[in-house]
Amino acid sequence: MNQAPSTAFPITDRVREAMAITLRGCEELIPQEDWLKKLARSDASGTPLRIKLGLDPTAPDIHVGHTVVLNKLRQLQDLGHTVIFLIGDFTTLIGDPSGRNSTRPPLTREQIEANAQTYYRQASMVLDPARTEIRYNSEWGDALGSRGMIQLASRYTVARMMERNDFHDRFKSGASISVHEFLYPLMQGYDSVALKSDLELGGTDQKFNLLVGRHLQAEYGQEPQCILTMPLLEGLDGIEKMSKSKNNYIGISEDANTMFAKVLSISDVLMWRWYTLLSFKSEAHIATLRAEVDAGRNPKDAKVALAKEITTRFHSAAAADAAEQDFINRSKGGVPDDITELSLPLGEGGAAVGIAALLKLAGLAASSGEGNRLIDGGGVRVDSVVISDKSLKLGAGIYVLQVGKRKFARVTLD
Repeated sequence: MNQAPSTAFPITDRVREAMAITLRGCEELIPQEDWLKKLARSDASGTPLRIKLGLDPTAPDIHVGHTVVLNKLRQLQDLGHTVIFLIGDFTTLIGDPSGRNSTRPPLTREQIEANAQTYYRQASMVLDPARTEIRYNSEWGDALGSRGMIQLASRYTVARMMERNDFHDRFKSGASISVHEFLYPLMQGYDSVALKSDLELGGTDQKFNLLVGRHLQAEYGQEPQCILTMPLLEGLDGIEKMSKSKNNYIGISEDANTMFAKVLSISDVLMWRWYTLLSFKSEAHIATLRAEVDAGRNPKDAKVALAKEITTRFHSAAAADAAEQDFINRSKGGVPDDITELSLPLGEGGAAVGIAALLKLAGLAASSGEGNRLIDGGGVRVDSVVISDKSLKLGAGIYVLQVGKRKFARVTLD
């Protein structure tokens, strides 16, 4: 059985720098000494290490919270190591029980394939596609067969499986645990065996599964992988982890203006955590920026720089510049270049249209009632003038309607 990597290789400045890049923003690196030895061996031999990230395509869209792990993968990729983007089309058929208090329903093969295509297309906005190895774990999962699965199951005990928090808690509460759920961490661990992984990345909720990979590699006579867990990113509210269900997310496929504005909406405190986990700027650069803010520089300057960096990554520098200008225009009450243009009819017999009804017709309010509430809150402007009179009616003409800072429509009434 293979043991820890050899210590015979020198710890150079390049190795120390690679270790610092690995540790930046991470939650846990296990075991650090083994990873340092692997880095030293790679530096001395010129042989890239194999770094694995597995993602189950359970949903088609990725938000910036998901990119915390992808960013780390890109940093290690830029050091010259081999990055393996593993799509868990086989494990998705089982369903990951991590962090669940009930059995996760498996997806159909068609859903998995559709989601996988979208997943990788979005992940390629962070990773370098030319230097990324794409694998599907159905390659070896399907080939394993019943006999192979039984042999794999013999290499891990039920007692150790029940040490996993979600299994333990569900068992104590009397919630059901299906036998097939035990197969998930075993198959994720077997992925590391099949790929001869040196390092596997994952969120903090994946620690148990990653450790299973280390155990199984040793069982199969391989040098065990190290594991690197990354924290879960807080969303726009600065409290809950980023999630679509909590509506505190930034989707990486959102338009540039929305993405830029959402980054600027986060708190000054949360901004620095986002810098650590999302920015590709050096730690020295971030430390200098933070010192300048502490010394009196407007924190908005730092937030704008972060918003432009993130928007550039998923769109372009030109789009980020345009988004910044759009935000400035909206903040000053200006009209954006991409304003929605609408032509709407007057009332019966050419009658003027009430402002609340017009907001609904223009798509700026869900209903006339909501339009009235927006007016009461001082959030409605017509041609840059705040409207307070809910009985206002507009006759024939062209009007710029504004709700809040970011919703506009140019309406022609005739």
